[in-house]
Amino acid sequence: MTRGVAGALLYNVFIYIRPVRNKRSNGAVVEHWALVESYRTTRGPRQRVVSYFGNLTADVRMGVERTAANQQDYQPSLFDSTVPQKVEIDLRSLRVERTAAFGGVWLGKILLERLGLDSFFTEHLPPGREDIPWALMAQVLILGRLLDPSSELRLAEHIYARTALADVLGVPLAKINDDRLYRALDALLPHKASLTQHLRAKGSELFGLTYDLVLYDVTSTYFEGTAAANPSAKHGHSRDHRSDCVQICIALVVDRSGFPVGYEVFPGNRHDSSTVKTIVKLVEKTYGRAERIWVMDRGMVSEENLTFLRQSARKYIIGTPKAMLKNFKSDLQEGG
Repeated sequence: MTRGVAGALLYNVFIYIRPVRNKRSNGAVVEHWALVESYRTTRGPRQRVVSYFGNLTADVRMGVERTAANQQDYQPSLFDSTVPQKVEIDLRSLRVERTAAFGGVWLGKILLERLGLDSFFTEHLPPGREDIPWALMAQVLILGRLLDPSSELRLAEHIYARTALADVLGVPLAKINDDRLYRALDALLPHKASLTQHLRAKGSELFGLTYDLVLYDVTSTYFEGTAAANPSAKHGHSRDHRSDCVQICIALVVDRSGFPVGYEVFPGNRHDSSTVKTIVKLVEKTYGRAERIWVMDRGMVSEENLTFLRQSARKYIIGTPKAMLKNFKSDLQEGG
């Protein structure tokens, strides 16, 4: 064998790779690699090139050599203890009946278990009279949101059938509907504080999160219709320019890495600055009153809020409304 040649004798056919060198007009020699099949005939051995690979790096060439020598580097431990075997099939005898996205579902399930959420849901949502346990429906919600962030209605009518969620979680497609998904959210809501504490501990354990700097802001989302059954749906300042619709305000706190620290839902007519005390106390109750810097925009500024933040030496960085800059014009113009 020449340098880099490796192969295997299969059914009197020897398959290997070999270097092919071409000399250019300027005298430079260019080397590439080819997959070659050597076979016996009545007139003696013959060879033919199966495929040209071009210029292969050493690690890629090693993989090709091992494959040619029937030494495939599989990862059977992910599924079973048997190394997959090659078989020949007639593509004309096959038909596709049901396709489902599997990779994202499988990875999401591994991440969910790594975060200990499966155990958390089993502990806090014990089985009752429901047809599908809420602990299992909570996993459906999480994996659905991870695969394709959208509404519960879209998850029920489109996403679930297109993925391997039914195979991985064992919940048949016929059991998934928007009503069951919404009721699963209702079952989860009473455990919001415990879930936040659980994720805080996992965030510190897995990623070393410290929550020493948090960013706080408020957004809103509106409803088409009257939303009469939702007492928090009110007319207010619409960031979506839909003042004709009722809305709710959503307050979100994230850490310096963008990980959610906490959230709260407020009535749609609530002013941003009036939410500061509630959110600060909520975060301090959950994460303690350690050294922390609060970062907020100018919509949170009020004398009442600044006085509150200065209590117990809280640290903060808050944007200043443009109208207030004139009060500091002389200070900003001075040197130093």
